[in-house]
Amino acid sequence: MSRVRPVKGLPWDIGAIGTARWGGARLRDVLLHAGFPAEREGEWHVCFEGLDTDAGGAPYGASIPYARALSAGAEVLLAYEMNGRELPRDHGFPVRVVVPGVVGARSVKWLRRVAVSAAESPSHWQQNDYKGFSPCVDWDSVDYTTAPAIQELPVQSAITQPRPGAAVPAGELTVKGYAWSGGGREVVRVDVSLDGGRSWRVARLTGERPPPGRAWAWRLWELRAPVAAGTELEIVCKAVDGSYNVQPDGVAAIWNLRGVLSNAWHRVRVTVTG
Repeated sequence: MSRVRPVKGLPWDIGAIGTARWGGARLRDVLLHAGFPAEREGEWHVCFEGLDTDAGGAPYGASIPYARALSAGAEVLLAYEMNGRELPRDHGFPVRVVVPGVVGARSVKWLRRVAVSAAESPSHWQQNDYKGFSPCVDWDSVDYTTAPAIQELPVQSAITQPRPGAAVPAGELTVKGYAWSGGGREVVRVDVSLDGGRSWRVARLTGERPPPGRAWAWRLWELRAPVAAGTELEIVCKAVDGSYNVQPDGVAAIWNLRGVLSNAWHRVRVTVTG
């Protein structure tokens, strides 16, 4: 997004993502054991507070809707294992929250406190960060109270092979990448173009198909196509999820001052050598 207009935030690229196998206690089970009902009328939230603090001493905090926390299908965890081992310190030891299908800002690490509240977390990161706004909103006019905190993320995909600016040999080109969508929505198709979006091919999805409504992990994909020597390729990918949400073709229409929710087509330019 910063190529369109400056944004405030870290310059994340396609590597700011990962997949792990988590183990722990279901938040639903813990709350039910503590006496909270499976359903509540009205707007309620489950708030998390971490042990890490900002420069002013305020702890990191976030919250999710009560209905998600108590949903058996949402599979929210109080995680203490990662990939079959004790949770590493850098990933939130001794216990952290893992909220599948939701922006990582809600998966609080180094968890100190869980609270049920009629209001969202008062944390800066829930109230005044990780929210999306219109391209017409700037830092002089932004009002964070007018936008909801990001929960589920939009459909997204990226090309991991070949790398931008690479020289690739003529013959058969292999293009690889990942795709993902929020809310447990399955990626049902990835389209790939070698000419900047003028024509398309359907990539092959690899790995196991996820259970319905629980597509928490990324889906890897691959495309093989013939390419001729002496050509310049603009490789583009776009994913489609089970609700037929599809990525937008450009960033300008989704630009926002914080630089979040950036899910436009990913583009990689390469040169085909002889």
